[in-house]
Amino acid sequence: MPIIPSHFQTNHFLQNGHTQTLLAKFWPRTTVLNIKRQRLELADGDFIDCDWVGGDGPIVVVLHGLEGSIHSHYIQGILQALSAHNYRAVVMHFRGCSGTPNRLARAYHSGDTQDLAALIAHLKQHHPHTPLYAIGYSLGGNVLLKWLGEEKEAAPLSAAVAVSVPYQLASCVAQLNQGMLKMYQHRFVQQLKLKMAQKISMQQLAHLQHHLEKISTLHEFDDKITAPLHGFKDAIDYYTQSSCYAFLKHVSIPTLLLHAMDDPMIPPHVIPDARDLSQAVTLERSKHGGHVGFIHLDSNLKMQFYLEHRIPEYFNHTRTNNHFK
Repeated sequence: MPIIPSHFQTNHFLQNGHTQTLLAKFWPRTTVLNIKRQRLELADGDFIDCDWVGGDGPIVVVLHGLEGSIHSHYIQGILQALSAHNYRAVVMHFRGCSGTPNRLARAYHSGDTQDLAALIAHLKQHHPHTPLYAIGYSLGGNVLLKWLGEEKEAAPLSAAVAVSVPYQLASCVAQLNQGMLKMYQHRFVQQLKLKMAQKISMQQLAHLQHHLEKISTLHEFDDKITAPLHGFKDAIDYYTQSSCYAFLKHVSIPTLLLHAMDDPMIPPHVIPDARDLSQAVTLERSKHGGHVGFIHLDSNLKMQFYLEHRIPEYFNHTRTNNHFK
């Protein structure tokens, strides 16, 4: 069946979406990674930076969320877990997210699949006999699922996983403009505005300065900055064309969606039903887990990160079976 219950369970005092989301981010932990950076030049004259971790096993492309990077807590954790299972991981930084500003006025957005396609093509050319997998978190999950739906049977991946995906962007952006959720929105908006202010000073974008000063919500940022820079009429046009929801029926490779029903950033009504999914897609729903959280404390009070066990497990099953059961 396309929808299955999750085995994830957490402690009683962690059964809160905000707690799961924030504690996963701020819980102190140590990861030791040997990272090698590769710059991939793009056809339009821009570039993306890709960070490699691991040995010589199957390759896993990892896509971060909004304003994330290899330094994001969930990226660090999954890289360490994948390395332990003998996978090679390559983190694809969206344009401008690697610590170095990208060259063009445009940057990245939730529906931009061209850079992912370029990386996959590069990997197939240089590693033609190596199995490819992919993971996308939040915005990165939306990009991954949209690309899989666009490619259909042509997608050259063995399997994929998408975590805490904003399946319908307009509803998710509206969700972040309510109550205490505005604290998440404020953080995202400040990061985006800071990066755009730097870009305005470097590019011929002075006409955007007066818009930037007035922006206080994600919808305003997408309407005045994201949409015009990337060829959309307005924010609604951007959200409509970029949401992965309509592409889920066309995904043709084994794909696992991991989603918590208490995710504070994603309203329950946007989570797909079985009729929205292709037979290749499995949606694993848990009662708790927050947004890219899925944590619990074991009997020794050691924090356990479910995603770092579940994702390699899924990939391992698809290596020995054509689909996960």
